Amino acid sequence: MPSHHAHTLVIRHGTLIDGSGQPAVANDTVVVEGNRIRSIGRLPEDVCVEDQDAVRVIDATGQWIMPGLIDGHCHLSFGFPQIGALPSARGTTNPGFSALRAARNAQQVLRSGVTSIAVPGGTWFIDVALRDAITAGVLEGPRIACAGNFIVTYGSIIDNEPSWVGTPEHSIGVLANNVGEMIAEVRRQCKNGVDFIKLADSTWGDTQTMAPEELAAIAQEAHRRQVRVTIHSRGAGSTRAAAEAGLDWILHADLATADELEAVAAAGVPLMPTMTFLQRALEVGHQFGRGPRELDLIKRNWDSAIGMLERARALGITILCGTDSGNSPLMPYGQLHAHEPEILVRYGGYSPLQAIAACTRNNAFVMGLEHELGVLAAGRLADIILLDSDPLADIRVLQGGAHLATVIKDGRVVDRNGAMEPEPALAFAAPGRA
Repeated sequence: MPSHHAHTLVIRHGTLIDGSGQPAVANDTVVVEGNRIRSIGRLPEDVCVEDQDAVRVIDATGQWIMPGLIDGHCHLSFGFPQIGALPSARGTTNPGFSALRAARNAQQVLRSGVTSIAVPGGTWFIDVALRDAITAGVLEGPRIACAGNFIVTYGSIIDNEPSWVGTPEHSIGVLANNVGEMIAEVRRQCKNGVDFIKLADSTWGDTQTMAPEELAAIAQEAHRRQVRVTIHSRGAGSTRAAAEAGLDWILHADLATADELEAVAAAGVPLMPTMTFLQRALEVGHQFGRGPRELDLIKRNWDSAIGMLERARALGITILCGTDSGNSPLMPYGQLHAHEPEILVRYGGYSPLQAIAACTRNNAFVMGLEHELGVLAAGRLADIILLDSDPLADIRVLQGGAHLATVIKDGRVVDRNGAMEPEPALAFAAPGRA
């Protein structure tokens, strides 16, 4: 039966929202052993809650228990926050400083109740190294699944340098202007340990910069190497092409109309609207150097995205939650990771339960852990948060960590003012990829 030399945690009472989309229920006990949930419901007879040396008990009376949040679109190594007084801290030109800064960014994310993140693009393979360091117990942070540099063509987002300059080594994107170059880059990134490939079309979706045959070739090569593929696609044409090429999920799709969304639905490809960034840019973008012309484009995309979200729900397209936190100075860490559920409720017609499922159960897919994360059930990984207010009554209580009572990742309680609980000795076994 249970090995009590492993950490045993019992959460008693409270209200359970298991992330599956099922209604909330009164909680008896959630029993965690090691880093997995052993049982939910009646307390097992062989668990003695009075044995304080073997069992830690959390009384969740008056609290709400749910899976740890998953932000499906969070960048850690984009060079933010910038520190003007230090040349090495301006952007991404110093890989050592960038790695240390990304580690601190990850700590802020975890302490806001986000126990897992997908990182769709970064620099220097820093996110791969950070993922492995967290898995090995070297430092604390959320569970990470990550891509490497964006794969881009001339005219894509991140293609900011003149053509005669090419792509600097520290850039977020890698130029690949034909199928051969694209496949070679997929292979390079797979060799360096990415979990998925990130492609990128044009910034605001006005031009389709990647051809359908290029998307299909990349998807075929990546899938052959057992990694998934996503794409920054705000435009209608690129969204249809991505779905028909067999990409695994699509980021944004702001300008997709009913015809393109029907193609997405037919292909069974999830969408991650990532409208938090658009909303935030409209609110405060002018304070961060966003000019009137760009803000007009963002407003156009926001208005279109609202209609896209409503149509996607009507078509039964699976919606994932991402925020684009860390993509620029106006997207700080630890503050905006749970704003997307409010957007789903307010603008998309989703219920709070559906919105919670989108940022827990649904988002486990982008982590490659759809049978391990996102739902509280026996045998699953023990990533759990406790709230002091009801997110079904007001979905905004998920935001910014203001209503967090407890954060548990891998079965261990996170000290939100410092470090996590000491690692069990066995945690230093060979790390996995998740």
